[in-house]
Amino acid sequence: MAIWALSLTLVSTLLALMLASLSVAVISRRRRRRRRAVGFFHPYTNDGGGGERVLWCAVRAVQEENPDLDCAVYTGDDASPQSLAARALDRFGVKLLRPPQVIHLSRRKWIDERTYPHFTMIGQSLGSVYLSLEALCKFTPQYYFDTSGYAFTYPLARVFGCKVICYTHYPTISSDMVSRVRQRSSMYNNDALIAKSIWLSRCKVLYYTFFSWLYGLVGSCAHLAMVNSSWTRSHIERLWKIPERIRRVYPPCDTSALQQMLPLERPVKSPVIISVSQFRPEKAHALQLEAFSLAVQRLDLELPRPKLQFVGSCRNTEDQARLQKLKDRSSELNMDEYVEFHKDVTYRLQVLLLALLSSVLALGRGLRFKPGSDIPATFLKRGKEKWLTGTFGTRRSKSPVTCTSQVQL
Repeated sequence: MAIWALSLTLVSTLLALMLASLSVAVISRRRRRRRRAVGFFHPYTNDGGGGERVLWCAVRAVQEENPDLDCAVYTGDDASPQSLAARALDRFGVKLLRPPQVIHLSRRKWIDERTYPHFTMIGQSLGSVYLSLEALCKFTPQYYFDTSGYAFTYPLARVFGCKVICYTHYPTISSDMVSRVRQRSSMYNNDALIAKSIWLSRCKVLYYTFFSWLYGLVGSCAHLAMVNSSWTRSHIERLWKIPERIRRVYPPCDTSALQQMLPLERPVKSPVIISVSQFRPEKAHALQLEAFSLAVQRLDLELPRPKLQFVGSCRNTEDQARLQKLKDRSSELNMDEYVEFHKDVTYRLQVLLLALLSSVLALGRGLRFKPGSDIPATFLKRGKEKWLTGTFGTRRSKSPVTCTSQVQL
């Protein structure tokens, strides 16, 4: 029996060494064959949110400022270069100079939240490593650009010899999330069963604390991290501990173009309120609907009835079910006459809807404020150095503010 156990151990060790040697050989070969390109890691190129707009603005910026660099997009969608370029123009009004190269990923299910009913964050994070391994083995770029917030992929990208750049919309874990668990608040990311239990809440705090440490460790592997707001920057600096490599670049909202297309004074008979966001749980659409219903009921009869328009996209079947539930709730509140739903609208239709609005509604749980910007982050060449420049401006400032940081790429 001892001989069999020893033999099994030796065989297992030998197989492990062979697998490790093979992995090192593959990675070494891929490092030597790196393409002079920017690889954009964005597995969901059909989510229709602000993250996708950042992706296409970043691709266009690279094409404009560094035409010698190829642009490749890692995606799990069944899309062609032409269809992605058409989508960027149709949904976001972003015209690419040329269609990007598409690297199709077959293992996207490993980052799907439905794959992990429990321990979702750590499951998706580890799954993203597996997915990025497929991506980097298929196409190894010189610059790895994450626009979806998968920080756990950064160490692997560095192992493959890539320079790691990321645009972080919000941290995967934050002190606010830990505080809500400590306070035992039941929310979309804290089940009521856990919130009711002191012991389970303490266990989840430990889990979040451990995950925060891991998140800080992998995030520190980024050569350059761009964040979309002061709120996100403060959290990322505290977690990743690389303040000298973090730059705030506001999201690319083309407010200047909208100002030219939309008149400041609009003849509107009834007030129109518009809420633009993906139909995700943290956007609190149900709360917006309840508040609107209550406000309409309290209006004086002689005042015009306002309208509320929900404009957004659905990433998956869960978002679609959430939208349907919202429609059903609108009917229960007898608000069908005053509430409209617009799903997956084109950029042109969205502009037409904005032309009729009276006010914009922004509401969400645990969200950060994101000012608008005029010009997306762009790569600029200066001699042998490469710079990343983010230029942004708001309605309050006539002249844009430029944030320039040197990056050793």
